Amino acid sequence: MRTLSDYLSLPYRLELIEDYEEGGFAAAYPELPGCITYGETIESAVENAMDAKKAWLEAALEDGYPIAEPDSLENYSGQFKLRIPRSLHKSLAEHARREGVSMNQYCVYLLSRNDAVYTNNQ
Repeated sequence: MRTLSDYLSLPYRLELIEDYEEGGFAAAYPELPGCITYGETIESAVENAMDAKKAWLEAALEDGYPIAEPDSLENYSGQFKLRIPRSLHKSLAEHARREGVSMNQYCVYLLSRNDAVYTNNQ
């Protein structure tokens, strides 16, 4: 059983999201559901997030609520298999050839571009 200080020392991912309408920044720990706070500046949002994380973990330990451990990049190989229609395979291969890159590099480019758009729209 981990202690509060054990959990506080784990590298939980902190997400900061600028609030363009109201100003300031929302701060959340995705692995700790509901652990969300706010700050007028990035610095205050980070400071408030650290306080919120401690309070969230204390409450979870007191109530016996399960606490997820932080996700790690070591859990991901960087590879996955994907089956696509032949017509899409042909189109991607042709685009990659025109760009002078491998189809793998071209697909990584497309995925990362789409992921950036998706991430910025959340």
